[in-house]
Amino acid sequence: MVALVLLLVFLTGCGGRPAADSATADVQRLLDRRAVAVLDRDERAYARTGTAADFARLRALPLADWAYRVTGLHRTGDTATADAELRYRVAGYDRAPVTAGRTLRLSRDADGRWSVDADRPARKSAQQLWDQGAVQVVRGERSLVLGVGQSGRSLRGFADLADRAVPAVSEAWGTDWGRRVVLLVPKSLEGMAGLLGSPASSYRGIAAVTTGETGAPAQAPADRVIVNPDAFSLLGTFGEQVVVTHETTHVATRAHTTPATPLWLSEGYADWVGYRATGRTPREAAPELSRAVTQGRIPSALPADKDFGFTGDASRLARAYESGWTACRLIADRWGEARLGEFYRAVGEHRKRAGAVEEAMREVLGTTPGAFSQEWREYLRVQLG
Repeated sequence: MVALVLLLVFLTGCGGRPAADSATADVQRLLDRRAVAVLDRDERAYARTGTAADFARLRALPLADWAYRVTGLHRTGDTATADAELRYRVAGYDRAPVTAGRTLRLSRDADGRWSVDADRPARKSAQQLWDQGAVQVVRGERSLVLGVGQSGRSLRGFADLADRAVPAVSEAWGTDWGRRVVLLVPKSLEGMAGLLGSPASSYRGIAAVTTGETGAPAQAPADRVIVNPDAFSLLGTFGEQVVVTHETTHVATRAHTTPATPLWLSEGYADWVGYRATGRTPREAAPELSRAVTQGRIPSALPADKDFGFTGDASRLARAYESGWTACRLIADRWGEARLGEFYRAVGEHRKRAGAVEEAMREVLGTTPGAFSQEWREYLRVQLG
């Protein structure tokens, strides 16, 4: 009996705590120290927790919080792999922590001390910008631009675009949003895809996208506008501003964009704001749809969500965006800009798609989807025919 008790003590460790639990607690304390070193920008303290090869990549980040939570530990002798959740906040922009799955490789020395050998994105998790290289930071009046492999002049250009976009969006949408925007500018299309955790082919030809949870509460982290520098470089000065204003509109409207919001409305409204003060005519802003209308191919209905998928047919995708834009422009022309914003919010108040647009059209615009579709088609004939 005594031998059995001694064996159980040996297997479970001191005080009866399982050895695995003890190792997990030790690794958690190690990562807590590592997080403090990141926030303190203390490279020596960071190096005492393991490899410091990535410290220079993190140094410039304006962080308010940085913390790891170990969610699993897979140990083999003096080596281990830890699954962890990283939670961090960018100072002045994130109202709540951004979360990211991480996988850390660890080793233990002769004195039983654990250290970090590598810290990488977890399987099926997107990269973070610092995974791609040293992060450069440029601050605008209303923007924060984080870049990798870009010149300071290029990043300053993005900050200027965002600083012009924010008041333009507020003028159209109102001021009930953070009125600040964070842009991530990787080195290439592949870098953009890595940040989104998707194949590069999904974003070829797409200049920028906005990340964020639809219907996010006010305390949600700030959205990120992620730029595809390969496609963005093909835009002229006018196109660059329209794209950044479009994406900033998504940031502003995020809390009112829910699963009930069709893409023709969310993308059309963002384009409407982007083009709103540019003086471009419908023919200039909607060339693909104009071509279809003049050829007698007037759409029979507003585009479905699937029409906004990038399938390689650039003309079809352009017509979907231009259709959404013209529908929102019709509402602004016919019912007024304030009513367009009211309609957008009314649709987003629903949590399900069914009935959302129908009810909002009835209550805000005094019409029906069928009547609106007919009016929209006539609007296309007049404006684009």
